[in-house]
Amino acid sequence: MTGRGKTLAVVNCGQLVTLAGPPRPRLGEELQEIGIVSGGAMVVRDGRIVATGSYAEIKREITVEADIVDAGGCVVTPGFVDAHTHLVFGGNRADEFERRIAGTTYQEIAAAGGGISSTVEKTREASEDDLLQSARVRLGWMLRSGTTTLEAKSGYGLSLESELKILRVLRRLADEGPQRIVATVLAAHTVPREYRENRAAYLELVKEEILPLVAEEKLARYCDAFCDEHAFTVAETRAVFARAKKLGFGLRVHAEQFHDDGSARMAAELGATTADHLECTTADSFGALREAGVQPVLLPASVFCIGRKKYPDARGMIGAGLSPVLATDFNPGSSPVSSLPLVMSLACLEMQMLPAEALTAVTVNAAWSLGLGREVGTLETGKAADFLVHEFKDYRELAYFVGAAAAPKVFVHGERAL
Repeated sequence: MTGRGKTLAVVNCGQLVTLAGPPRPRLGEELQEIGIVSGGAMVVRDGRIVATGSYAEIKREITVEADIVDAGGCVVTPGFVDAHTHLVFGGNRADEFERRIAGTTYQEIAAAGGGISSTVEKTREASEDDLLQSARVRLGWMLRSGTTTLEAKSGYGLSLESELKILRVLRRLADEGPQRIVATVLAAHTVPREYRENRAAYLELVKEEILPLVAEEKLARYCDAFCDEHAFTVAETRAVFARAKKLGFGLRVHAEQFHDDGSARMAAELGATTADHLECTTADSFGALREAGVQPVLLPASVFCIGRKKYPDARGMIGAGLSPVLATDFNPGSSPVSSLPLVMSLACLEMQMLPAEALTAVTVNAAWSLGLGREVGTLETGKAADFLVHEFKDYRELAYFVGAAAAPKVFVHGERAL
């Protein structure tokens, strides 16, 4: 945090991309309205933005004792917000990465005891401190690519003890900073091996033991479930979410990644905050999602990394008036990707999103999907001064230079974090 009374002035911004606009997620053509101020400047006091505009407009706000950040004529944007990650896990699945390259499918690996189940074993074996240390490294990767706020899920414990262990790690990481972390309990990720012959018993464990204790300890804001043929059915997911709502959790759902099974419409019916993946969702469900205010969280890196060709219909969603979010789905199996700029590139190249739409989807729209739209996601008066000074002169270069080893200057609450 900045010291009391401390002022920071960001000057010489070639493009100050404020994302200023209505206080809600951006819809349709609004995704292209990113609020560029050419030759812009910004003033921060006590970690909060107090002014943005051209230098001539706001120079009176710059006091003589202000610290000056010279952007060097480059692009300045809000810090990126990653709204779907699986940050905490034990080990990795590099062996499965090799098997997928050799032709084995994601579903075949899972059916043979790999996939999520293999990570569950490694996570259960790891101590809380071991998990904390490895997650710190991954957070560093994210910070270096500009992620200042993220959502992170449990889901690799699948037991009362291990799910709580993961969520406690997330709380420790959030307390350490600098990044904000919004926690989600994903105990309904898949059925663990010891319950394969008694699915109902595992669902009872989730509903009657795991979720209540997570709520009691205030370890998560949201509850998620993986609704798919190799995870949980629509009916099972409904039962988990009914319990989660009674306990005060917001809802997020892994929906229609591999099949159009009705889980997107279920998300709308239950008033979920987000429906994530949606690779197989058809236009028939778009209206229901829009009317319910469900934000689609699209995860092109997971499509890319498991070698599938079917990406979500981002253009159809935007045309239908939805407010899409882009996220990494960072995880050890289907998306070992920590970079939101890479996700932006994939969204542009594979889903035909425009660079401005992609930027909106990893800033303001992502922030609203986490309940943080009034705090972060844009560069506007009163908001937290989470911002990036990029090495580029034009915001479109963020997506255009695919996989560039660019290193933005990262500020959180007005303090240089990297």
